[in-house]
Parts: sequence; structure tokens; C-alpha cells
Amino acid sequence: MTAPAGAVGTPRTRLEGREKVTGAARYAVEYPVDRVAYAWPVQSTVVRAQINRVDADTALATPGVLSVLWYANAPRLHDETDHDLFLLQRPEVRFRGQVVALVVAETLEAAREAAGLVRVDYDTLPHSTVLTERHPGLYKPERVNAGYPTDTAIGDFDAGFESAEVRVDHVYRTPAYHNNPMEPHAATAHWLDGRLLAYDSNQGSSRIAQNLAKLFALSPGAVRIINEHVGGGFGSKGYTRCPVVLAAMAARQVDRPVRLALTRQHLFSLVGYRTPTIQRVRLGADADGRIAAFGHDAISQSSTLTEFAEQTATYGRSMYAAPHRRTTHRLARLDVPTPFWMRAPGECPGSFALESALDELALACGVDPVELRIRNDPGADPEDGRPYSTRNLVACLREGTRRFGWSERNPAVGVHRQGRWLVGTGVAGASYPSRAGASTATAQANPDGSYDVGVNATDIGTGARTVLWQIASDALGVAPERVRVRIGDSDLGMAFVAGGSMGTSSWGWAVVKACGKLRDRLRAQPDGRVPDGGLRVREDTTDDLAAQAEQNPYTRYAYGAHFAEVRVDMDSGEIRVGRMLGVYAAGRVVNPTTTRSQLIGGMTMGISMALHEEGLLDSRFGDWVNHDLASYHIAANADIESIDAHWIDEDDPHLNPLGVKGVGEIGIVGTAAAVANAVHHATGVRIRELPVRLDKLLVECSARQA
Repeated sequence: MTAPAGAVGTPRTRLEGREKVTGAARYAVEYPVDRVAYAWPVQSTVVRAQINRVDADTALATPGVLSVLWYANAPRLHDETDHDLFLLQRPEVRFRGQVVALVVAETLEAAREAAGLVRVDYDTLPHSTVLTERHPGLYKPERVNAGYPTDTAIGDFDAGFESAEVRVDHVYRTPAYHNNPMEPHAATAHWLDGRLLAYDSNQGSSRIAQNLAKLFALSPGAVRIINEHVGGGFGSKGYTRCPVVLAAMAARQVDRPVRLALTRQHLFSLVGYRTPTIQRVRLGADADGRIAAFGHDAISQSSTLTEFAEQTATYGRSMYAAPHRRTTHRLARLDVPTPFWMRAPGECPGSFALESALDELALACGVDPVELRIRNDPGADPEDGRPYSTRNLVACLREGTRRFGWSERNPAVGVHRQGRWLVGTGVAGASYPSRAGASTATAQANPDGSYDVGVNATDIGTGARTVLWQIASDALGVAPERVRVRIGDSDLGMAFVAGGSMGTSSWGWAVVKACGKLRDRLRAQPDGRVPDGGLRVREDTTDDLAAQAEQNPYTRYAYGAHFAEVRVDMDSGEIRVGRMLGVYAAGRVVNPTTTRSQLIGGMTMGISMALHEEGLLDSRFGDWVNHDLASYHIAANADIESIDAHWIDEDDPHLNPLGVKGVGEIGIVGTAAAVANAVHHATGVRIRELPVRLDKLLVECSARQA
């Protein structure tokens, strides 16, 4: 085979783009299924309680209703490892909005109507739903998300901080954020000869199949999950969710296929969210801004059902140098839904606090904020001393200053005006871990000269299908037009989830390995001919990753720098982001088109976090009062005026065969801090509790004037 010009590194439009815009792409509840029934959940109207009685008689009398499931009659589940998935098994309510019954009917309309007729009697119990830094239930979890140590300590932080010439000590707060993917969580499930087939909207069907096999006491091969097209997730679909479990339970109960699609309102209580955080950051430095002591203490919440400890304070552990360091995490278990992954869990809220504190330190020292970050760039990981595989934060900052025109910035605060607008600029660093997870892939050569590559990847709108097609064609050494890629089916074999910015590195590694093995097999064929039945190989990267962990001593991260220009109306406090720039060092870029889309998407989400998004909890009812997109505000087109992403060339030989780092999450890391820092530069008002709303600015401005 003669290799054509490389497909990797060239801009390519999405393979499935036409299918999506014409409606041909099928999502979880769009597959044609005979005799399908529809399910609708009944949610608790109280926060914490014991259920006394469920009255389903009126609902069952509704025309078209097939069944009502509740704890007394629902099919029994067999694995209690995850209490959030142990649905309809006990007469207990742990949070408002918990599913307490499920109506199954011939039509969606009948199921929804009957769900409103189910009556549930409760014995209510006292509840606690508000996170505070003085909550009596705060404790130290054993580990935090992704397996990181809960606390770390290097040197003598207390002594280093007290002896520092310049000290910054502030508390920063972020509210709850809700993922809100375009496609709500949904599933279609049916049983065929004892085997469960489900079309499910998720970010990784291998894990979903494993969980369902345990819940229903099935062999691993008796569950098949298909997720060929997924309409976004932002982390919330990275694990098994209630729709597929409930649909499978209902399908078993009524002995026919069942569909369940959550509404937008359901998503706010049933699929996770980003926990609110309370973060104290302390920085001690000399007069030149060189940090001697770094402390980051993070408080977050979880539910009483499941412990989820966001790794908020881990962001700073490898980001900036300081000989004296301490990070801690504390958790409160509240009577609320369980929080979960949301784009860049930990790094996203943690970067807001640390990058804001660095801006405050720069002002206190009289040092340019970009220069301050450069002065504190470490030569090795400050926590464990390991070398970086590559570290190009400084290169991103310098390229960003050039592109943004930072050198023309007047450092004085609150002095630059354009008519009725105060104008300011801000900067923040960004980093995100570069990792990979074990995956399998198959590659097949066909007699007609075509190739089929299969890997159970998930394309949640990122362009993963297209990127893997490019990787496969280069690994096979053939034109992309000769390659077909199949994804989104657990029967394809084990593969890592689309999360943690690990998709391309994980799946691509397996694809490269399988395609390389196939080429070797083809070379060994007589005359290089493909047998009439084709030639197929399967490869697994589990051993490769284990070997890398043992032999490779590097700390691996992608880096970035975010620059923002804002203007603030002097009278109303209205904030507009006029310019946003991100510059990144993210290893090898497989597809510039999809990469730019991911980076801009992350920055847009960061702007939304900075100025708009805020889950508002009513402590009396333990529920989100703004549980729809009319009242939970997100950035719209009009909010994004000029936004751009660039990256520097980076060759990192210590990552994976492709040299990729992942770009799905780094775009949101630090973006909110850059915007908040720009608002301070424009107005002189420091907002340490997101979002930066106009009412907060007006209150602060009025207080200053008084």
C-alpha cells in the first residue's frame, strides 16, 4: 500500500453532518421499534421522607395505561453499588424530584396524563439543603473525583504564608451549574430472548452495558447498548442514568419495548450538575510576585445517596511554583440530587478561584498579570517533582499577548472609557490533564480494497467519528475514502468513555494499534491479497497503558491562556464581552476544524459561567427554582461578539502514538476568571462570587460612591 498525503492534521467536515441536518441521524428515541410503549416518571414533591402509600388506581384507569411501577411492584434490581441507580426499590425519598413511580402507556400523552394522577403519601423528615463553610456535616472524603488525593502538603505553608511580603487571602464562590445538553437524556429498551437491547443517549456505552448487566443480573454479553448519535452531554451522560434503567425495568414489566425521554425540567434533578463551591485561596509572595506559599481549600456538596467529591483544589497542584503548598477538600452530604461531572470537573471552578487570586496578587505587587504567571512557571511538577512531558503555558501566554495586543494595555483600573462604557481586559491561565483509557478496536481489510474500522467511541457532537476516520486512514496508509468507521455500539468491544478530554487519545491509540497489526498481517499474505472473506484483527491497549504507567515518569497536561476584553455600562451595570481569545498547547491537532469548534465552545461556556449561569435552590423545598432554559440563563449568540482560538505547534512524544492531548475541556478552564478579571480592570470592582451580574456591580459601585 502506498500512503497518500496524511489525513491527520487537515481540516475535514463531519462525516455525519448531512445526516444530522436532514434528520436522518437517529437518536435514542428515534429508532423504529414495533409495539413501543412510553414511560413517564413520577417525581417526589418533598425533600426527605418515607413513602407510606402509592395510590395508582386512578392512573391505571386512564385509557392506554399499561402499568404503574413503584417500589412495591417494580422488577427487582440486583446491584446496590450505586444508590442513584437502585431505582424504585425502597420507600425512601432522599431529594425532591427523586423518581418514586413510573407510568407506562400506549402513548406519550397517556403516560404523562396518568403520571399526574398517581398519589403518593409521605411522612416527611427534616432536611438540609444549603452548603455553607460552617455546615456541621463537613468531612474529609477518602479521595476526590478521578482518584486524586483529598489533601496535599509540601513544605510549611503556614510559616511561608505568614512571612511573605505580600499576602492575598480571599474566598471565592461558584454556584451550581447544570449541563443542559441539547438532546435530553433518553432511552429505548427492549428484551429479546433474555438479552437487553437499549438505544441510549450516553457518553460511553461500554460502561453502561456493564452497569446494566449487574443491575439485572445478566452476563456481560447479554446487554447491548447503541448510541450512534448523541446530542451533547458535557459530562452528564458519562455514566448510567435513570432513563435506560427505568426503560429496561418497564420493558420487562409490560413485555414490550419502552421509550423514556426526560424533559428539560427533569434534567435539573435527575442527571447531575456541577456542585456549588466555596474556595479559600491564599497566596504569599515577595514584592516581585514570586509565590512562596500557595493554599487552596475547597468545600463542595454531595447527596446522601452517593458520595461525589469534586476535585476543585487539584487545579493549582501542578500549575504554578511555590515551595510551601497546601490543598484541601471538604464535603457536605446534603438532601439534594447527586452532583456529577460537568465539563472540566474540578479544574473549571478551581481555576476561577486561583486565576482570580493571581490577578489580585499581581495588582498587590504592581506586576503585570501575564508576567506574574511567567515568573511562577515551574520547571518540574511542584507537587511530586516529576518532569513535564511538555509544558508550554509560557508560550501560550506570550503568543496570546501578541495576538491580543496586551502590550498596549493601561494597567490602571477603571480609567478606560468608550462613551458610556468602561472598558477592561483580563487574562487567566489554563491547564487540563492529558490521559488515556484502555480501549479495543478492530480493523478489517475487504477484497474490494475497502477497510472497516470499529471502535466503541461516542460522538457527542465533538466530531469524534470524523477524527477517528482520519486517524484510521493514516494508520492504514490509504485514502480516507476507502475507510469506513463504525462507532457507538457496545458490541464493538470495550472502549473508554467520551470524557476527561480522553476520547481521541484512548480510541485513537486502539485504532492505530489495530490498523498497524492489520498492515502487518496484509504484508504476510501471499501476493498481498486479501482473502475472499476479508482479513480482520482486534487489538486492546490495556497492556500498553499499564506499561506506560510503569515506565513513563512524566506529568502530562495541555495548557492554554485566555484573554478577555469587556465593557461595562456605567449606569446600568450591563456587561458585554467584546473580545475573547484563547491560545493553547494541546499536542498534535488531528482536525483543525473540529478542534477550533471544541475550543470556542469551551470558551463560550466559560463566558456563560462568568456572566449568566446560576442554579438557584429554594432551601424550603430543596429544589431548583429556575429549572428550565427560560430562567436558567445561558450565553446566546448575541452574547458572543468576537471569539477566537489558536494553538501552537507542539510535539510531545511521551503521550500516546498520536501525540494528542485532548481539547474538549481546556477551553472552559480559566475563562470565567479572565472575564471577571477584565470586569475588575474596567470598573475597579472585584466580584468573587459568580456569576458577575449587573446588580452586584451596581451595589459595589454605589457603596464605593457612598
